Formats: sequence, C-alpha cells, structure tokens
Amino acid sequence: METACTRSSDDLFKARQAYHARYKKSLEEDVAYHTSGDFRKLLIPLITAFRYEGDEVNMTLARKEANILHEKISDKAYNDEEIIRIISTRSKAQLSATFNHYNDHHGHEIIKDLEADDDDDEYLKLLRAAIECLKTPEKYFEKVLRLAIKKLGTDEWDLTRVVATRAEVDMERIKEEYHRRNSVTLDRAIAADTSGDYEKMLLALIGHGDA
Repeated sequence: METACTRSSDDLFKARQAYHARYKKSLEEDVAYHTSGDFRKLLIPLITAFRYEGDEVNMTLARKEANILHEKISDKAYNDEEIIRIISTRSKAQLSATFNHYNDHHGHEIIKDLEADDDDDEYLKLLRAAIECLKTPEKYFEKVLRLAIKKLGTDEWDLTRVVATRAEVDMERIKEEYHRRNSVTLDRAIAADTSGDYEKMLLALIGHGDA
C-alpha cells in the first residue's frame, strides 16, 4: 500500500517491471495470490494504477465524488466499488480537491470519519492508511518514523526505509510534521536513538548540517 500510494506513477510502473524481471511473475499476481477478500479488492487496483501526475483539477467532479465518498462512508460501505474506484484511479491533485470539498461541505476530514468506526477492522486501517498516504504523505511517514524510534529497540528497517526513500522527495515536510507532532526535531530524535556510522548516515540523508 505504501509503495502504491506514495510513489509516482513512473516509479510504481518501474517497480512493477523490476519485480517482474526479478521474480518471473507480476506483482499483481503475487498480491492477488497472497491476499483475499477486501484486502485484495483494494490492493490490486492500487498497485496497478497509473495516475495522471499533473495539477489539473475538475472541481465539479471533486464535489460529486466527495459526496459519493461521504454517502458510502455514512453507510459504512467501506469496501464499495465506488470508494475503491475513486481512491485508486484519480490523480493526487484531484483527490486533494475531493478531500478538501469533503471536509468543507461535510464538516469533517475523511480520515476522521473513517476513524470513528471499529479500530480493530484491519481493512479499515488499510483504507485509512491509503487515504493518508495519498492525502498527506508527510503525516503517514511521520507516524512510521515516530513508531520506529519510540519502539523498544529501534525498528531500523522502518527508519532506514523512510529516510532513504523520502530523502529527496518530501523529507523537509516530514521533518516539519515530526517536530510539530513530537515537539522535538527529527535529527535530535535520531541522534538520541542511534549511534556510530548508522547515525551519521541517517543524519546526512535527512539533511542535518553537522552530519
């Protein structure tokens, strides 16, 4: 989900090509085999999407689809085909306009409305995370970093993955969100939780001046 929703269309397409070359089968084939039900229903269109990357937005469509999302969420039809169609096919700019209209017209952010239901529903958690990645990836990655650093014994895989893959994409926004959310800078948090060459590498990647 993270790869499908936070990478560009070209990057996702190249990842699928690399997967095919390495494993001699398609990514969607393996995802379909290893998942089922609502998870498969959401993940397959996400990983096969090739979204428009431009800034052009259709505001009439944004209003219409914000209302569709609100109707389906109000009915708790979280696995409805219309929700999945909108989330998996629209450009990130178009989705941003749709989510903004949802908030302005219905009085709640879409994430908040999805959080109001059963927190033990794993599919709902996946849907929320997908929307968070598409809507505000810096908030999604801040949470991944926070949990990785504050975990008993640093989760080096998550920490390294986020820092390495977002360093030249949106790290400044992630750092700002981390500071806002935790009242401590990301570089201080990393320095307090890591050491040696690993610490130096991470600090250099996030753009710490003294690294």
